[in-house]
Amino acid sequence: MADRVKFKDLSPDEQQDHRDRLRHSTAHVLAEVVTKLFPEAQLTIGPPIEDGFYYDFAVPEPFTPGDLKKIELEMRGSIRANSEFIERETSRDEALEIVKDNPYKVEILEGIPADERVTFCSHSDGGFEDLCRGGHMARTGDIKAYKLLSTAGAYWRGDEKNAMLQRIYGTAWESRDAQKAYLKRIEEAEKRDHRKLGRQLDLFFFDPIAPASPFFLPKGAQVLNSLIEYVKELYVKYGYDEVMTPQIFNTDLWKKSGHLEAYSENMYFVDVDEREFGVKPMNCPAHAMLYQANSRSYRELPMRYADFGRLHRNERSGVTQGLLRVRSMVQDDAHIFCTFEQIGQEIKSFLEMLDESYSALGFDNYRFELSLRPDKRVGDEGMWDKAETALTELLDELGHEYTAEPGEGAFYGPKIDIFVPDALGRDWQLGTVQLDFSLPERFDLEYAAEDGTRQRPVVIHRAMYGTLERFLGVLIEHLAGAFPLWMAPVQAVVVPIADRHNDFCHEVGAKIKVAGIRVEVNDSNDRMNSKIRQAQLQKIPYMLVAGDREIESGTLAVRTRTGENLDPMSVDQAIEKFLTQIADKS
Repeated sequence: MADRVKFKDLSPDEQQDHRDRLRHSTAHVLAEVVTKLFPEAQLTIGPPIEDGFYYDFAVPEPFTPGDLKKIELEMRGSIRANSEFIERETSRDEALEIVKDNPYKVEILEGIPADERVTFCSHSDGGFEDLCRGGHMARTGDIKAYKLLSTAGAYWRGDEKNAMLQRIYGTAWESRDAQKAYLKRIEEAEKRDHRKLGRQLDLFFFDPIAPASPFFLPKGAQVLNSLIEYVKELYVKYGYDEVMTPQIFNTDLWKKSGHLEAYSENMYFVDVDEREFGVKPMNCPAHAMLYQANSRSYRELPMRYADFGRLHRNERSGVTQGLLRVRSMVQDDAHIFCTFEQIGQEIKSFLEMLDESYSALGFDNYRFELSLRPDKRVGDEGMWDKAETALTELLDELGHEYTAEPGEGAFYGPKIDIFVPDALGRDWQLGTVQLDFSLPERFDLEYAAEDGTRQRPVVIHRAMYGTLERFLGVLIEHLAGAFPLWMAPVQAVVVPIADRHNDFCHEVGAKIKVAGIRVEVNDSNDRMNSKIRQAQLQKIPYMLVAGDREIESGTLAVRTRTGENLDPMSVDQAIEKFLTQIADKS
């Protein structure tokens, strides 16, 4: 970036390039300082990532928080020296000689063609030089704001079969103000961390006895079931039929679907009666079996099969993360079997349902990515042309903002992915709708067309929320655990001011419960203000307080979890308010 050009005046692509070079440069300085303070450390890789950078080191002992402070302080001297970043190219063989004592760098170089040039970069007079792909700032003094954030174990190249390394995470920004804003977002994200709130709100927990598989407590199960019940309501409205399919199948099915060849490393297998079975990681082959169970006519299409069956995927331990990446999961999964001419209407109907459901959960301003044909694909070009044109025209007709991504489609068809920003501005890929020309071919699916010929249906894979566990993790962080009334595990709590008010409050609670509202009565010995505070910490939407005055007038003092005091209400008025709000999904 030229000195006279301000960062805010750069294009988005130029800003990203500047940040990538800035973060790569900061990782380079980090590597220099670590090898200076810990001479036994071996360097591996240190790339820029979204919002920061990291560097992985092979060291005898893990880094401590004190080590990070020492390293960060030492980095200041290198940055203040304002040394020039000097990149030099050399042959792969010469590079191998230079790094011969570092097995990690050797492995990287051995993966590069022998005739390819490689880059080293230096920036100090101390002889420090690192193998890297290039792309730095002009000088170390161009690093205006940086901070080391944390350290963690990381397997070499993300494979648990490889050596465990120590990763240092950091961030770097074009100004102190930009970094301060980012750190504030990080602080807020930590408060909203779904793993922390999951424990605090008694929703779920994890245990090594079942790695990456959540245990849902009663309140968590209530939230998840509320979401499933809502989706089932939408399925009735939009014409889906719910099905149930087995958990394990003979591997003949997975051979036929192609999963045994392409996905077996992510599957669980078990031997039964000397035959191998696979636990299902997805529902589509089972739904193909349902379609295939009877002869089909064009009059039956479209057929929409929805399935909440539990799935299992053998995700690597290095990539599992709370609810966001689990091994045991449920999806709002459905497959539509239709004619080619019905594709547009089916996807339009799905996007209408998705819009309705996202609005009920407080998500808006989502965007679409249209992923187009990859190099390796099935189906003829004419079919791909028609499919891509149909999706493009549909998105244009609906007026949705979208970007087209050439080469990013699935091998079996183009797809639309839906990305949703949360309260912190983070983008999450949640919904998806995908056309599939391969599954009907693999399972020889047909229907009798109107002209009497046998035709292949098209399969549409679609999900609004995707994996419900992951969606719940995103939703918890988006809402900071404050679920809307219709989803809240406890919708109201009745609070007696003193012990003499307990009987009245239990009568109120019983009447509210009969109306179908999830209610608790807090008749503990705690003071009223403490009870209110407990309810707020539990994110309970409404607190109904009763004392002498309320009993005399037959009303309740109504307070929201945000601290707002509403007008006094009778029990019947409170019930009517809650039921209306629940029905409206407001």
